[in-house]
Amino acid sequence: MSRLVYAEDYETGSVHDLGSHKVTAEEITAFGRTYDPQPYHLDENAGKESAFGGLIASGWNTAAIWMRLYVTTLLPDAAAEGTVEGSPGVDEVRFLHPVRPGDVLHGTAEILGSLPSLSAPEFRIVRNRGHLVNAGGTQVLTLVLNARFRSRPKDS
Repeated sequence: MSRLVYAEDYETGSVHDLGSHKVTAEEITAFGRTYDPQPYHLDENAGKESAFGGLIASGWNTAAIWMRLYVTTLLPDAAAEGTVEGSPGVDEVRFLHPVRPGDVLHGTAEILGSLPSLSAPEFRIVRNRGHLVNAGGTQVLTLVLNARFRSRPKDS
């Protein structure tokens, strides 16, 4: 059994490798049809006629890819959970470069620090800067996630 990871275990300045994800045209168009039905997210030909010159992923699709990598890599052993107030949220989302079919995106989460939760004293808010870069090293997304983690119990 893995040891539970508490807020205090995420050291300021540490960088966590979240792994990679290969983007497909099918993923881009499915997300676009459901959540962001702009022509360049739906069809290669419409994308070619746009300023993007081809099919591209929605920025929100790109952010969802980072979140999936974060959840499946960093959270399985974490004492992370919401409260009735919901999530502390995301700040500073930046869609920096178009994401295209075939792009392999690599994610990281850099711990910026933590602060006590004002609404739930048994929690801390861990702030981390998320990054996604493509195989060429071009940054395609940055964001700051404020995640709620349990504080280490006093008796451990």
